[in-house]
Amino acid sequence: MNGPTPTPTPTPTPAPDHRTLAVPDLSLVVLVGATGSGKSTFAARHFKPTEVVSSDFCRALVSDDENDQSASGDAFDVLHYIAGKRLAAGRLTVVDATNVQPEARKQLVALARQYDVLPVAIVLDIPEQICAERNAARPDRAGLPRRVIQRHQRELRRSLRHLEREGFRKVHVLRGAAETDAAEIVRERRFNDLRHVTGPFDIVGDIHGCRSELETLLTALGYALTRDDAGRPVDAAHPDGRTAVFVGDLVDRGPDSPGVLRLVMGMVAAGHALCVPGNHENKLGRYLSGRKVQHSHGLAETIEQLEREDAADPDFRARVREFIESLVSHYVLDGGALVVCHAGLPEKYHGRTSGRVRSHALYGDTTGETDEFGLPVRYPWAEDYRGRAAVVYGHTPTPSATWLNNTICLDTGAVFGGRMTALRWPERELVGVPAERVWYEPTKPLASEAPGGADGRPLDLADVTGRRSVETRHMGRVAVKEENAAAALEVMSRFAVDPRLLTYLPPTMAPCATSKEEGYLEHPAEAFAAYRADGVRQVVCEEKHMGSRAVVLVCRDADVARERFGAPEGASGALYTRTGRPFFDDPEMTERVLGRLGRCVDEAGLWAELDTDWLLLDAELMPWSLKAAGLLRNQYAAVGAAARTVFPGVLTALESAAARGVDVADLLGRQRERAEDAEAFTEAYGRYCWPVGDTTRGWPGESEEPAPGRPGRADAGAGGTDGLDGIRLAPFQILAAQGRSLAALPHDEQLALIDRLIEAEAALASSPAEGDGTYLNRLLAPTGRLVVDTEDETSVAAGVRWWLELTAAGGEGMVVKPLAALLRGADGRLVQPGVKCRGREYLRIIYGPEYTRPDNLARLRVRHLGHKRSLALREYALGLEALDRLAAGEPLWRVHEAVFGILALESEPVDPRL
Repeated sequence: MNGPTPTPTPTPTPAPDHRTLAVPDLSLVVLVGATGSGKSTFAARHFKPTEVVSSDFCRALVSDDENDQSASGDAFDVLHYIAGKRLAAGRLTVVDATNVQPEARKQLVALARQYDVLPVAIVLDIPEQICAERNAARPDRAGLPRRVIQRHQRELRRSLRHLEREGFRKVHVLRGAAETDAAEIVRERRFNDLRHVTGPFDIVGDIHGCRSELETLLTALGYALTRDDAGRPVDAAHPDGRTAVFVGDLVDRGPDSPGVLRLVMGMVAAGHALCVPGNHENKLGRYLSGRKVQHSHGLAETIEQLEREDAADPDFRARVREFIESLVSHYVLDGGALVVCHAGLPEKYHGRTSGRVRSHALYGDTTGETDEFGLPVRYPWAEDYRGRAAVVYGHTPTPSATWLNNTICLDTGAVFGGRMTALRWPERELVGVPAERVWYEPTKPLASEAPGGADGRPLDLADVTGRRSVETRHMGRVAVKEENAAAALEVMSRFAVDPRLLTYLPPTMAPCATSKEEGYLEHPAEAFAAYRADGVRQVVCEEKHMGSRAVVLVCRDADVARERFGAPEGASGALYTRTGRPFFDDPEMTERVLGRLGRCVDEAGLWAELDTDWLLLDAELMPWSLKAAGLLRNQYAAVGAAARTVFPGVLTALESAAARGVDVADLLGRQRERAEDAEAFTEAYGRYCWPVGDTTRGWPGESEEPAPGRPGRADAGAGGTDGLDGIRLAPFQILAAQGRSLAALPHDEQLALIDRLIEAEAALASSPAEGDGTYLNRLLAPTGRLVVDTEDETSVAAGVRWWLELTAAGGEGMVVKPLAALLRGADGRLVQPGVKCRGREYLRIIYGPEYTRPDNLARLRVRHLGHKRSLALREYALGLEALDRLAAGEPLWRVHEAVFGILALESEPVDPRL
């Protein structure tokens, strides 16, 4: 290389006064220094403005003068309040005040302890002369007496040696202006903060010296064991890079605590595992450190095993002691979604650092009582848990590991002859191996529940009362008014199905825009035009069935329903209305419907294809009279009966008057029209009524062709009955399956799956049913559909024609939906998931017999749809959120937050005819 050799750049040497100050990323930083020492300047240089709470600023807040010392009491009340709110929210907080007096610092240390964060003191020890010069340069402090600075300096000197004894975990003293100016703040990640470690993980429950079972479990999880020359396991690694996490209680009671320690210590040292301490490790660590402890609860066996280990490996005890001392009380993992500890941890302690947090993580909390076995009664903290992070723990033996409120106890009593259990994360899959024998007789039987066990209280009144705001993935925050929540609580608490089975409610549906077509209030052309304007080209028109909206939770069997949803004994699912009420008062009738549907799912092969043991379906249950018999009898039938009673006499009288030459032609014409409208009204609601459960009776108008959806005599077979005669269920969407929300599945694919169920029922109906011959009628009803291109006039015309034919034959109408689900418009907002376009005669039931009169129709066309459309979208977003949370295995209270929100929104005032 030609040219002059470049002169090397000299490496800068750090200034002799340079100091690096380590500050935990969640802590209360207390600046200590005399007035004029530069605390505010130091804080502004090293911390965000929002992180600093200044006594001067708080003094100005309460008195408009930051130097008004008479306002100091109120100012520090404000300062402590703001600092407390920040610490509660997990925010680093810096207190900018002189803090040279012990009493002032004592309150701040107590505040840090209250919120389980570390208090850190940064002392600015600046000479008196510099402080005086700085104060003199400030107009608001130019007249500050020198004695104030001198007093601060004396108090500071007396405090320096005692700061750590006062409770500060870190103390940094900066001496002189040069060292202060050269200081650098370095934020340290807390030892328990491993949010950047995302796994995947295999979390292993309590081991208690059962080394052989641990080897078996790790092998079942896919780990390859490494052994030393003596054949002892010293490490285990997963070929896919998974990390094992041990919840503690590695030792005591079992046959080989040293073997367990050797394996786990090796895995941790190699980076293949993480481990948190259990109460048994804590006790063993105190023994190894020479402290006096009782040799009870299995410690004596561990000590004896360690003594046998000493001859072969004299350093083993020291390594164990060092390992135990290095363990951190709990870990926050996977972006904060996972917390692992030994005895469970409420959300307020996650990521916190204090003796109280460590104690709860090791021992849990108790009620102060003892049970009949003399053991402390554990406080059921998991019943009240409402945190977003999943808490995985052990400590309290339980027969089986079950989720409650996003927490799970993995101690399944391996040492007591139970099982050793691991949780795969994020899959949430449990893997267990049986104990080889009972190694230690338990004090009380394993049948007792862990804190917050399967029978614990899963929901809380506080989850639903008051004004609420539900965060949704698809629409942000959805607000629920307090008065609406109260109305929903009344309905749900008194009338709804078991809340464990109420995992979804369907949203309301907005009608299409008001039509200007002569004689029509609703017309499909408006629906097609609206979707075209939203940029939706393909829509599917689905036949609107003449029944009531129904949600069906069907499980493969009652065992699945009990284990997955906590269903009562014998129930294989649920069948409920759009407000959560059971459709049938008789549970046996519900089971008949679920049983038939479950057999169809099995026959169609959907259990295996969707890899699930349960399905959640949106459907229509017919006839309408099955649910609304009282409404039909008292409201609609009464109108029809009155009309049929009155109009014949009126018409006869008017016709007689006309025959006598009285001029009543106009009046007679109007009354004939009214009689025709009343007859049409009676005929319209009559289509929604037919008998069920009795095949010996014919349907109303049996000589006529049955209306769409109504079972005719051709549906009846010649065998026995399962009590479902006349009942029709028309499923039109599979909402969710195990681990999956299917709400985003395109509607043509959804209907194809439904068609397979209907075909499966046809196959079942042609073969002998269990017990007594063939089914008398089909339960499942198909949903007619037509795909329309909104930008193709021919296709749009075909859609209109299909609707006209459907309604002319007595059908209710149709629902128009985007073919692809979960669509957004050009503005990024959700497009209406569906609009209903009801037939001319069906609307007669809704708006009254004479609604088609031109003057009546003109008034009805002035209807305000904005609120209804907004309500439909908000309920839709909440429904999607409920399905997402259900599929993700989130706790019941989280699912119910969205479900309850839908029910609450139904209380919003809106025209019920829309």
